Amino acid sequence: MTEEFELICMQMITNSGSAKSSYIEAIQKAKEGAFDEAERLMEEGDQFFSEAHGVHGNLLAQEASGEKVEFALILMHAEDQMASTEMARVMAGEIIALYRAK
Repeated sequence: MTEEFELICMQMITNSGSAKSSYIEAIQKAKEGAFDEAERLMEEGDQFFSEAHGVHGNLLAQEASGEKVEFALILMHAEDQMASTEMARVMAGEIIALYRAK
């Protein structure tokens, strides 16, 4: 495994983790009734998540162009973090909508 590959995976993991943290914090702000702040945090999370997707997309494009992309446990972990972050985003949006409806 190359250092560059590890860095790519870590970018996916850290950006996904930052996005997930923003989404969870957005729920907490909505619970307090601070919906503008919740919306800002959702947007912040989306920016982090977009960064993770961009890095992942580059790996997919690399493989689609015929270059071999290494598979390792760290890549599996990075993709798992991205999947759980996507679910956190969906759930945060739904929970915030419920708090708004109160």
